[in-house]
Amino acid sequence: MAGASGGRPGICPTLLYADAKAAIRQLTEAFGFTELSVYEGEDGSVLHAELAQGGGVVMLGSKGRGGRFDEAMKGAGPTGVYVVVDDVDAHHQRAVDHGAEILMQPTDQDYGSRDYMARDIEGNVWSFGTYAPEITV
Repeated sequence: MAGASGGRPGICPTLLYADAKAAIRQLTEAFGFTELSVYEGEDGSVLHAELAQGGGVVMLGSKGRGGRFDEAMKGAGPTGVYVVVDDVDAHHQRAVDHGAEILMQPTDQDYGSRDYMARDIEGNVWSFGTYAPEITV
């Protein structure tokens, strides 16, 4: 069962980056992710990395390594990922302090969440907010 106190998440967004090492730096330094694992190829490319935030995990790797996933993602546009955080304003300030491109300042939403949006170094859009969907099945 997935959860903020451990376990295994049921869904893991997976992204490929031209410079996966720089993406890992930005995600950990500016957006507060925790590096769980990074596996590198002999050429220094990132074969697979896992970064955690709250009860979720994002997996990433280097573009251009070959393989079916790399081929399937070839030419794919940027993606959007939503991440639940407890203190949106403090999280936003950390992102600003590390030079992240902010697309939307912290904003109270009609549905009760407080969110902000940022773009990572390769164009993916990350939304950080207090809204946490509840699974009731």
